[in-house]
Amino acid sequence: MPFKSRKSRRSNEPQNSPNAQQPSSQTKESQDDNASQVLGATIAAINVTKNLVPIDLAKGILGTVANILMIVQSVIKNKSDFLVIVNQCKTIREILERVTKDTTNDNLPEYLARALLELNLSVNNINNEVVSRKDQGALKRFFFATIDCDRIASWEKDIDRVLLLFHTEAITGIAIRMERLALRLDDYTSGVDAMKYHPTEPPSRPSMFYGCDDLVAELTTLVVNGKHIALIGAGGIGKSSLAKAILHEPLTIEKFADRRFFVTYDGLDPSTITLETFTTCFAGALGIELAGANHMRQIYTFLCSASALVVLDNAETFEEASESSALGEIPSAIAEIAWIPGVVLILSSRSRRSALNVPWITKDVPSLDLSSAQEAFFQIYRPAGHENVEEGITNLLQDLEFHPLSINLLANAAQQNGWSPVMLLERWKDQHSAVLDHGEGKLQSLSYTMQLSLNSPSIQELGEEARHTLAVIAFLPQGLNEALSKRILPSTLQIVRICDILCRQSLVYHQGGFVKMLAPIRYYVQNSLPPPDSICLREIRTFYYHIVQRCSAERNGHADIIISNHLNIEHVIAFDLARTPGDTYQVCCKFLECLTWHLPRPTSLTPDIFNIVENSARTPKADCLWRLGWLYTTLSQNEESMKAFKAAGALYLATGNREMAAGCVIECADIYRCQGRFVQSQQVLEDFQHSESYLSAPMKAQVWYFLDRARMYKFATFADELFVQSSEDHIWGLQSKIWYWRAKFYYGGDTVQVNKHLAELLPQCTGTGDSTYKDVLFGLAEVAFCEGRLFDAMDNLQKIVEMFEGQHSHGVLWHTVLKALVASKQGDHTFVRELINPTPELLQPFALPTAFVFLVRSYSSACVELMAGAYDRAESYFITTIEGCDIQGHLSLKAYSKRGLGEIAFVHGDFALATRYFTEIRPLCTEMGVPPWHLYSCEPFYVLPDRFRGWTLFLKGSSPFANIM
Repeated sequence: MPFKSRKSRRSNEPQNSPNAQQPSSQTKESQDDNASQVLGATIAAINVTKNLVPIDLAKGILGTVANILMIVQSVIKNKSDFLVIVNQCKTIREILERVTKDTTNDNLPEYLARALLELNLSVNNINNEVVSRKDQGALKRFFFATIDCDRIASWEKDIDRVLLLFHTEAITGIAIRMERLALRLDDYTSGVDAMKYHPTEPPSRPSMFYGCDDLVAELTTLVVNGKHIALIGAGGIGKSSLAKAILHEPLTIEKFADRRFFVTYDGLDPSTITLETFTTCFAGALGIELAGANHMRQIYTFLCSASALVVLDNAETFEEASESSALGEIPSAIAEIAWIPGVVLILSSRSRRSALNVPWITKDVPSLDLSSAQEAFFQIYRPAGHENVEEGITNLLQDLEFHPLSINLLANAAQQNGWSPVMLLERWKDQHSAVLDHGEGKLQSLSYTMQLSLNSPSIQELGEEARHTLAVIAFLPQGLNEALSKRILPSTLQIVRICDILCRQSLVYHQGGFVKMLAPIRYYVQNSLPPPDSICLREIRTFYYHIVQRCSAERNGHADIIISNHLNIEHVIAFDLARTPGDTYQVCCKFLECLTWHLPRPTSLTPDIFNIVENSARTPKADCLWRLGWLYTTLSQNEESMKAFKAAGALYLATGNREMAAGCVIECADIYRCQGRFVQSQQVLEDFQHSESYLSAPMKAQVWYFLDRARMYKFATFADELFVQSSEDHIWGLQSKIWYWRAKFYYGGDTVQVNKHLAELLPQCTGTGDSTYKDVLFGLAEVAFCEGRLFDAMDNLQKIVEMFEGQHSHGVLWHTVLKALVASKQGDHTFVRELINPTPELLQPFALPTAFVFLVRSYSSACVELMAGAYDRAESYFITTIEGCDIQGHLSLKAYSKRGLGEIAFVHGDFALATRYFTEIRPLCTEMGVPPWHLYSCEPFYVLPDRFRGWTLFLKGSSPFANIM
C-alpha cells in the first residue's frame, strides 16, 4: 500500500561524520533539479483535483498541500530530501479524489469527516512550520535555513500515520469506535495519538515448515473473513509455527498491513500470572506503553483504531491458571477484545479451555503426514550411506506420531552424533521399549525423543551437569544469561560448552543474550527431570542477591544486570519467599527499591508479599509492603499504592513502630493531596494526630508539614497560620519556610517580598539534588511566570529538569511540560507542541511516563490548542484528560478540563452548554475543599489566559449566565 510504514531511507550515520559519504555538489544539484520537476508536476495535478473534489474540507487540504510543495520548490534548498513527502502528497490527492466521490458537504459521513479533520491538522502543522522557515529563516535559534532530514522524516511518519485512517478497514474501525464512544465503551479517539507507540514486527515465517499449505490457506481464508481461530494441540505440534505462517500470508498482509501482532505467554508461570501480567505482555506485543491503571482500556483504545490480527500464543499459560480468583477477568477481557469490530484473534493452546463468549472456530492441529515428516526429517538428517532403511525410518516416524518437534529433535540427535540409519533405529528401539507404558491416550513422542537426546553420547559425556543446566534454564523465566553464566553457576565449569551442545541438539536456543528453552521442552524438563539441585540454587541465589544488595540509585553495572535479568531475580525471590522467607525479606525489599529506581513496573511479587505470614515481633512484611507502596506510587497506580501503605501501616502500628506507621499515613494523605482530594488528605492526618501522641519531634513536624500542604489549598485559614508548627524543626524547618512564602504568594501576598525571601532561602539548600532546592526554584518560577518574566521562569524550570535528568524520568517530563506552558505565552505553538509531545527519539531517556505525567501532558496540550484557536483539537484533549482523571481519581485536573470545555462552548456562543460544564465544576470544588474563586490559586501554571472569561462571568452571575441561571 502506498501509505504503509516503511524503513527509513536515510543512513544512521550522522551526516556530518567524516566517514559519511557526501554527495558531490553536481550530484546534489542534479537531484534537486529532478526534484523540482517532480514538484511542479505534482503541484499541477493537485490543483486540478482540488477543483474537482466536492468537499470543501478536502479542497482546503489539497490547497494546503500544494502550498507546502510550492514553498519547497521555490525556497527550500534541499528539495531532493522531500521526494518521499512528494509521493505522499500524490497519495493524498489520489485518496481524496476516491473517498469524496459521490459525497457532498451535507452527506459527508462522520467517520470520513474525522479522518479528513485529522489529515487537515497534520498538513496544517507541516505548512505552518514550512511557512515559518520561509518567513523567519535563520532568525529563530531552533530552525535552520535548510530543513533538516530528521524533521522531514518526522513529517513523513505523521503523514503515514494519518493516511492509515483512509484504509477501508481502518475507516470501518473508526466508524464503529464512534458508536462505542456513544456507549462509553471506549476511550476518546485522541487516546491512541496520546499513547506512546513503538511499531512492532511479527516474528518471521518458520524456515522449516512442511505439509501445512492447505491448512494455512484454509485458516487464512477464515481469518481474513473475520473468524476467530483456536489452534489446539500438544506441545511441539506446530501451533506457533502455523500461526506465524498465517501472519505472513499475502491475503493476511493485504488485510491487516502492519497491524499483525504476536503475543507470546511462553515463559510465564501459570501459578503467578495475573491480569496485569496478561495485559503487560499484550501491550508489549502491540508496541504501546501502559501508564497508570485500567490497562485493558488502553489496549481497547489502540485496537479500536483499525483492523488488527492478534495471535495469543501459549494461551494455556493463563488458561491453566484460570482457577485462581485473580484471573476471573482474563477470559472476559479476551471476549471483549474479540468483539471489537475489525479485530481477529488466533489462539494457540494445549488446553481446550478457551475463553467463553467468543465464537471460536476450533482447529485441532494435526501431525504431519508421512511425506512431510520424511521431508522434514531428511532436511536435517543427511546420512552418509545409502542403506535401504526406508521402511525402518518410516516406522520410526510413525512411532513419533509424525510430531514436528520430536522429528526435529531426533533428526538433530542423529546428525550431531553421526549415527548411521541402522544405529539410529537401534537407539530408538532401545529407548522406545523403555517408555511404552507412559500414560494412555497421550502423545508421548516428545518424551521418547527427549530421552533419546539426553542419552546421546554428546550429552552423556557432559555428565549430570547437562541435566542440571537444563533444569536451571527451565527454572529461570528468561533463561540463562550467556554473558553471566560463569558467574551465575561457577561450579559448572563447562557451562558455555554445555549450552552450545544443548543448542546443537535443539534442546535450547540463543536469543537476546540468553539461553532459552521452547515451552514443550521446558514442560518436559520441569515434569520429568529433577529440579535444580541445592548447589545450583545456592549459586543462583548468591549471585543475584549480591547484585541486588550492591545496587544503588546510581545507574551502574549492578543496575544494568538487574534491568536485564529482572524477571529471573523476581522469580528466585518468589521461589524463596515460599520456602525460606526469613532470609529473603531484606532482598525482596531491596529488589523493590531497585525496580523503583531503575525499572518501575508492576511486580508479580505483590500477592507473595501480601501472603507473607508474620511470626515474630519484627516487621519484614511491613517493610516489603512499604517498598511496594513506593513502587506503585512511582507508577501513579494510586489504588495499589494506598493498599500497600495501609497494610504496612497497620502492621507497623501492631508491632509498636509508630514512626513508620506515621510515615505510611503521610504517604496515603499525600496521594490524596496529589489527586486534588484535599479534604480527605487533611482528615487522614488530623485523625492520626488525635490518635497518636507518642511520636518524635521530627515526625510530628512532618505530619504538620503535610497537613498544612493540604490545608493550603482550602483557603480556610490565613497564610500566616500555615507551616508554623513545623518551621522550627531541624529537619522540616527549611522546607516549611519555603512553603510558607509560596503560600503567601498563592494567598495574594506581595510578589516582590515573596521573591526576595525565596531567593534568600536558596543558598540554605544543601545541593542541587535536594528537594528543598527544587521547591525554591519552582516557587521562583511561579512568581516570575505571574510577573511576566517568562525567561526567568523558563530558566528556573530548566534547572529543575537538569536536577532530574538521568534519575527521575517523570520529573523531567512534568517540568518540561510546564516549560512548554510558559513558552506558549509567547505564541510559538509549534515549538510548544514539540516540547509537550517530543519525537520518540527524544523520549528514549524517559522510558516510563507515568499516568500523572500523561494527564499533565494531555491537559497542557489542550491549553496550548485552546490558546492557538484549535478548538476541536483542544476539546479532544480536554475530554481525554477528563477520562484519564476518572480512571486515576484525579479531581483538580478534571475540574480544570471541565472549565476548558466550558470556555470552548462560551467562545462558540453555546451558553447553555457552557453553563452545564461550569456547573459541574462546583461539586468537584466541594469534594476537593477548594473555593471556586480559588480553583487555580495554588497552580498558576495551569491558569487560562484572561481572554477566556466565561468561568469568571459564571461565578459573578453576569450576562449571559444571569439569564440562563
